[in-house]
Amino acid sequence: MMAVKREITRDDILMPEAYGPLRQQRRAELVALKKPRRIEIGPVATAYFECYETMLHQIHEMLFIEKGGEEQIADELSAYNPMVPKGAELVATVMFEIDDPVRRTNFLARLGGVEETMFFKFDGEEVVGQPEEDVDRTTADGKASSVQFIHFPFTAEQIAKFRKPDTQVIVGFKHDAYAHMTVLNEASREALARDFD
Repeated sequence: MMAVKREITRDDILMPEAYGPLRQQRRAELVALKKPRRIEIGPVATAYFECYETMLHQIHEMLFIEKGGEEQIADELSAYNPMVPKGAELVATVMFEIDDPVRRTNFLARLGGVEETMFFKFDGEEVVGQPEEDVDRTTADGKASSVQFIHFPFTAEQIAKFRKPDTQVIVGFKHDAYAHMTVLNEASREALARDFD
């Protein structure tokens, strides 16, 4: 089995003129990879569990769309490398998706601190998420961002339990305004288990 990559480097990056002809194929390949890594939690939250491949794709897309050239690459690596799991963690981009702008604003106003309440439960274990520390995702007046970046640090024992086939894994939130959870299907548990060393 190939080792899982933990960091995107300059050598991994194709410039837009090289990426362009491969873009459609790369995007199609990514759809299959992302499917078991996309977990709906309750009516409006979706967690997208990131990995080397999803973040490499994101960097290529940013370079292709923004056309910032070589100067842009260091910023993109700095922005997206923290979201690549480092071997003893899972990392999620969480989106609260509500189309209606008024309803969305009202909902997010009640959701402050939700990023501190996300968890995994499995086989007697609980792993509580830790929000990305780059920026505060809840404003002083208690309004949550519609996008959250959350890390889940696992111990070696927790990793071993998570990896066991057919282990029931629950992921969810304990927030007063959004106490929803879901059970991972086996394909999702297997996909996420591959993020560990």
